[in-house]
Amino acid sequence: MKKGKIGVTTENIFPIIKKFLYSDHEIFLRELVANAVDATQKMKALSSIGDFNGELGDLTIRIKTDEKKNTLTITDRGIGMTMEEVDKYINQIAFSSAGEFLEKYKEQLNNIIGHFGLGFYSTFMTSKKVVINTLSWKEGAKGVRWECDGSPEFTMEEIDKTDRGTEIILYLDDDSKEFSSKTKITELLNKYCKFMPVPIAFGKTEEWKDGKMVETEQDKIINESTPLWTKTPSEITEEDYLKFYRLLYPMQDDPLFHIHLNVDYPFNLTGILYFPKIKDKMDITRNKIQLYSNQMFVTDSVENIVPDFLTLLYGVIDSPDIPLNVSRSYLQSDANVKKISSYITRKVADRLEDIYKNDRASFEAKWDNLKLFIEYGMLTDEKFYDRAVKFALFKTVDGKYLNYEDYKKLIEPAQTDKNKKLVYLYTTDPVAQYTYIEDAKDRGYQVLVFDSQLDAHFVNLLESKFKDTTFARVDADSIDSLIQKESKEKPKLKENEESDLGYAFEAVLPKDSHYHVQVENLGAAAAPILITQSEFMRRYRDMSALNGGLNFYGEMPDSYTVILNYENPLIQEIIKDKDEETRKEADEIQAKLVATRSSLEEAEAKMKGKKPEEIATADKDEKERLDKQISELSGQRKEIMEKFGQNNTLLKQIADLALLSNNMLKGKELHSFIKRSLQILGPDGKSGKGEEIK
Repeated sequence: MKKGKIGVTTENIFPIIKKFLYSDHEIFLRELVANAVDATQKMKALSSIGDFNGELGDLTIRIKTDEKKNTLTITDRGIGMTMEEVDKYINQIAFSSAGEFLEKYKEQLNNIIGHFGLGFYSTFMTSKKVVINTLSWKEGAKGVRWECDGSPEFTMEEIDKTDRGTEIILYLDDDSKEFSSKTKITELLNKYCKFMPVPIAFGKTEEWKDGKMVETEQDKIINESTPLWTKTPSEITEEDYLKFYRLLYPMQDDPLFHIHLNVDYPFNLTGILYFPKIKDKMDITRNKIQLYSNQMFVTDSVENIVPDFLTLLYGVIDSPDIPLNVSRSYLQSDANVKKISSYITRKVADRLEDIYKNDRASFEAKWDNLKLFIEYGMLTDEKFYDRAVKFALFKTVDGKYLNYEDYKKLIEPAQTDKNKKLVYLYTTDPVAQYTYIEDAKDRGYQVLVFDSQLDAHFVNLLESKFKDTTFARVDADSIDSLIQKESKEKPKLKENEESDLGYAFEAVLPKDSHYHVQVENLGAAAAPILITQSEFMRRYRDMSALNGGLNFYGEMPDSYTVILNYENPLIQEIIKDKDEETRKEADEIQAKLVATRSSLEEAEAKMKGKKPEEIATADKDEKERLDKQISELSGQRKEIMEKFGQNNTLLKQIADLALLSNNMLKGKELHSFIKRSLQILGPDGKSGKGEEIK
């Protein structure tokens, strides 16, 4: 028997392994199974080149738990080890000092164990004792037993062993009993090992017998050793791809289509990526792409390996050329990673363009589910934008799909304004904005559907890319203002008329928003009132909502423009009512205002050119008195108009109709509107005045 100390420069290696790597303590199973797979693959290679002429026999890796003894055993029939090899690979840990290790790699908790020759020693994160029984494939080799209790001391001796390969027995710590549980090991094997290239057996298959499930003598193989991505596409049917997707994601809807990746120069990469049905919401639960290295699961956090928009895809990437044991910041600058990222982006664009060109009907049918993904890619990846602009589609409110170039040709004749700027009209909600859409269509205009959560950002991108172009939501203004063909003639208003109407209408509008009332000529047949919101304000508010609302525009209250159509007969009737009911009081106040303003002008002229200290106190007091009087008189006029607005049934009715068409009439106000409407209609479809409502 040989005794000795494991070759490290400090005796603190095991406490370091236990403490520093504890957050990844389950990774030990992956490392041990990976070592067993490696030993088995080497055995196959020796046989294939003729260095080993014996029978390979059953190469299945077997895993066994014993909850009573609190042990876990991993057995392979790979190349095994001689005593010299055990001494070299187990007793000599490949780094100079634990302190240097901690300092240099303290930010890298994932996947560092195997990289530093610590794969086997990860067992001590969970075990109080580890035993290795091994026999080398080499002729004349003797069996070796190695044992260590978690201290630097070990024992190693020859044993009688007839079966080639290695058996590792873990005597688990009391606080690691879960790893002797069949349920826990099944979970970990399914996570890390379900596609490893050598059969892995854990437990026995079961069958229904005598009214219950009983174990058979047949091994239960837990992995698929030749997963779909290792096969050539010509061998695979569409049903095979779908079946594999359902294996990976059993609770998800079937995908739209897939991409099979296969390249061996200038790097090695295989895999299958699927386009899920994203619909109108971005899938917040990303990390659906599983990354493997030679069929061993590594991670599902691939954000530094593929562009951000591709993390919306599902599937598998397998590459031995991605440096898995370094920091994420290093990944971003690694040359191989950049090449792989570019390759995957190109393959995705190739696949989309191929479907667009060769199966346009299918591409259009899938567009509503592809739209958000493609927009996200165009927003975040310049190279992808350059490719996608050739096959990206616009969808109209009539359900037509056109590429960017065809749509531009369609709208250019009608939707170019007086400044030679092409105006793209869009809706974010075809139902809520129906009235505005119909108004646009009546003029022969096309309206696009932009109803995804990225569209506020995407509209900005397109405006920056398209020359002499602007995008406007169809309810952002009157349609003739959105696409101005000629200068509009302003209404001929009496003095104070616009402000008086503003006070009257603001009095009946919801108090939780700001309003700017203006009077325009929209045509006698057009609606009496339009309530619009600035394209700029709404767009940046939408962008704010997507970003969590943490910016200036997200904090501002809603602000609307209320456009009164001066040419509409109902507005004319309201103006007539206003003049009749308020003229006397308004004229009296106006006369006082004129006189007071005249006095104020005289007072200001008297103080003109003087320094503040040169102005007499009496003059200052007089100016302050006149300012206050003007403010009070203006307030009185405002109160008169507000009272008129609140008491005028027609004004309230058309204001509520405008609010209703914008989905802004709710609660008590909606109840009052319905009640008032019934009163106006009167019995038997008659108005309150006995006139039939047309």
